[in-house]
Amino acid sequence: MRELKIGNVAIQGNLILAPMAGVTDLPFRILCKEQGADLVYTEMISAKGIFYHNKNTEKLWEIDEKERPAALQLFGSDAQIMADMAQQIENRNFDILDINMGCPVPKVVNNGEGSALMKNPKLAGQIVKKITGQIQKPVTVKFRKGFDNEHINAVEFAKYMEDNGAAAVAVHGRTREEYYSGKADWEIIAKVKEAVSIPVIASGDIFSVEDAIQCEKETGCDGLMLARGVRGNPWLFHQIKTYQETGIMEKKPEISEVLAMILRHGRMLADFKGETMGMREMRKHVAWYTAGYKNSAGIRRQVNTVETYAQLEELCQKAQDFIGM
Repeated sequence: MRELKIGNVAIQGNLILAPMAGVTDLPFRILCKEQGADLVYTEMISAKGIFYHNKNTEKLWEIDEKERPAALQLFGSDAQIMADMAQQIENRNFDILDINMGCPVPKVVNNGEGSALMKNPKLAGQIVKKITGQIQKPVTVKFRKGFDNEHINAVEFAKYMEDNGAAAVAVHGRTREEYYSGKADWEIIAKVKEAVSIPVIASGDIFSVEDAIQCEKETGCDGLMLARGVRGNPWLFHQIKTYQETGIMEKKPEISEVLAMILRHGRMLADFKGETMGMREMRKHVAWYTAGYKNSAGIRRQVNTVETYAQLEELCQKAQDFIGM
């Protein structure tokens, strides 16, 4: 079994669920954990949101004991507020504090946060240094290849993060300008791995067991971070782990297993966020879960009218008869 050590946190394996806004809430993290995720990340949480007591942050940082080890991801650009808020929440039951320096969304970037920090390494370093000076838990940083093709600075940026106290870095092999288009550059991750002595986690374009094998081979990374590849497919963790441990390639789950997972996910979301909100959020998950299965377009259309768990059950019951491999 591959092991990963981040600061004083020992992780039994190297498969990691990436932070994804609107996706990696508590129910989804638990499902991924059960399938073999070794470390899970919360959705990103605004340091200013904590500072101003925004009630929406409460659900974001709720972590179940069975998810751990878990990383809580914070974003912001004010070093002092970031450090103070990190200190304020340190007693919560997360194990690692991650700083988001890779989010490409305009409203985040326009505030000088997320991937905008790659244009200001000095400020990025101050943020990490201040936080590591105020909390005991390990601090990690997630960032990109660079801001755009004219400013590809992941290697220098990683070294700077290490120099300022980061315990590990996660690198997505695309620039901010690319968002999620084109192909992730794993070569830049390999260069980061050569340049620093802290663990390096590879992110970008891991959609299959074959991708995971190839990414590990090409980058020499310490950890594999799965993001879009596990939306609607938490089984990917199990498939990669099974291959790592036995060399066996598992098959895609049968539709009956997919529908059972949809119902379980829906039940957990309804319990966690309330039935109305939970069912609205399940609509996108159902679309992801059923993608690629024969005759599944109908369920993706019909799920947009689902408002109760009973309706979700009814839809899955009908789907059992006409969706196939």
